[in-house]
Amino acid sequence: MENVPSQGAPLIDLDLYRTFFTIAETSSFTKASELVGRTPSAVSMQIKKLETILGVAVFSREGRAVRMTPEGEALLGYARRILKLNEEAVSLFRSPDVEGEVRFGAPSDFGTRFLPNFLSRFARSHPGVNVDVDLDASPGLARKMRNDELDLVLYTARPDSELLKEGEIVFTEPLIWVGLEGGVAYERDPVPLAVSTSGCPWRRAARLALDKAEKPYRISYTSFHSAGQEAALLADLAVAPFPASVVEPPLQALDERHGLPDIGNYHIILAQNPHAGKATHAFADHVKECFREMALGMSATAG
Repeated sequence: MENVPSQGAPLIDLDLYRTFFTIAETSSFTKASELVGRTPSAVSMQIKKLETILGVAVFSREGRAVRMTPEGEALLGYARRILKLNEEAVSLFRSPDVEGEVRFGAPSDFGTRFLPNFLSRFARSHPGVNVDVDLDASPGLARKMRNDELDLVLYTARPDSELLKEGEIVFTEPLIWVGLEGGVAYERDPVPLAVSTSGCPWRRAARLALDKAEKPYRISYTSFHSAGQEAALLADLAVAPFPASVVEPPLQALDERHGLPDIGNYHIILAQNPHAGKATHAFADHVKECFREMALGMSATAG
């Protein structure tokens, strides 16, 4: 019995953890109330109850801003792990009969950006499902989908793309110009670009933006994989259009101050084969939930 948790320790309801986590991610009681489906006053009462159990304040209000206290920051990691463990435990027993294979296609850069997290979480909750991943450019993925070679596909698409008709938007973020910190590639005339192969929506969006701004450019480096483009950036040989979420030192965002025009947003589209089975539907729901969490996290960071 020595491994049994102490009966004297108070238990924190999962709803309290969920509300606390949502406020922490959005930095807003109002936004959190919408997401958890409760009134703002009910959300405030939940946090008061949580703080009473813990004996500490987890949030501080500074005008309209909501910030975590040091105690709240310490609690956040526990709340995240507890909620994920609960999700995995429930999924394991609610979907024990889901098994089979999902033929999943995604753009090549997703292989390192999103898939490790998506696949590892799905494997824990759906151990009977095998996900066969095909990384390719969006035009190639669309062709394979039409030929019934894939069950589920993620596309990258511009706001005016025909691919928007193929599925639903699950994620949106800005495309921005990226170069080396302290670099001078953007000062060259014409500006050298490192882009993907023909057909890439990011490449087309960048060229359209430069053409509209009447900014001279030349395609200096081409690589199917984003790692190849990044190599040119790290050598200060070019600039490139990248999603805002991937930019980190020693790379930096470039904008109008560097003589480069706004590119605009891009979308990630999720499309399902109409003949797909339960395993594909389960993985599709999982992917959508992962992107919802990402969008929530980015919103909180921006706020």
